[in-house]
Amino acid sequence: MRIGSEEHKQLLCDWFMNSHLLYEPEELPWPQLDGTTLDRLRGIPFWDEALRTESRAGQMLDMYAATVKDPTIREAIALQGREEARHGRVIQYLIDRYNVNVPDKEAPEIPADLEPEFIRFGYGECFDSFFAFGLFEIARQSKLMPEALFTIFDPILDEEARHMTFFINWIAYKQIQEGKGWLRPFNSLWQYSGALQRRLDNLTGITKKKKKESSSQKGFTATGVKSFTLNLTLEKFLEVCIAENAKRMSKYDDRLLRPEFLPVLSGVAYQTLKLLPKKKPSPVADAA
Repeated sequence: MRIGSEEHKQLLCDWFMNSHLLYEPEELPWPQLDGTTLDRLRGIPFWDEALRTESRAGQMLDMYAATVKDPTIREAIALQGREEARHGRVIQYLIDRYNVNVPDKEAPEIPADLEPEFIRFGYGECFDSFFAFGLFEIARQSKLMPEALFTIFDPILDEEARHMTFFINWIAYKQIQEGKGWLRPFNSLWQYSGALQRRLDNLTGITKKKKKESSSQKGFTATGVKSFTLNLTLEKFLEVCIAENAKRMSKYDDRLLRPEFLPVLSGVAYQTLKLLPKKKPSPVADAA
């Protein structure tokens, strides 16, 4: 099968439509949580941002799908929009069920130029999900939350991997159809660089905001990170991200493209870190 061909498009859209899961947030097996676990869950600081991101994505994709001329692609993108909106409803259900305090914020505006917005979102989702797969597994191994919660969110992370696969194949098909297939590597580098810069800018803003808050406030750093029992290093983190990404991507049709930029870059970084001399434990620390 040739990437960018009609056969490629049909395989991609058929696979995406046929692999859709039917569920609603209220039907999921939500567990009862004890006081300590509730405090830890409520202390995680990203629920509001996750809710805004998923809800906005659902709305943006629904709007963009309406502009797509190809009926097969339009149907697939509309389905992704419904799945993103459902992710938002899952997070909202969690917030309501466990009484998580989420600040009220205005819904972010959606630009009128929808296709570039979908492309930025798609590369951003590839960026975020690669590292989210690793963080999810690390949190699971450290028993940060009950296994029942990880069981609920595990298929949702598989859906993110599925969205990544759809997007990477859709953008490749689109670029080749437009005669720009030779630009794909350069475009990916540009888009991933932009995604990284946006996340660094966001992190800088969050850091400045945190410095202004009272030191008596407890967020995820105080209530969540201490629960990790693994001796986490950058090398270990990258190893888990690479392994989890490969595991989730292996579930889908081998004829489809996979996001390669971050796995390859992380693999190079991981192998480099393995070659670096390891810091020897301090004799004082050993004696203690």
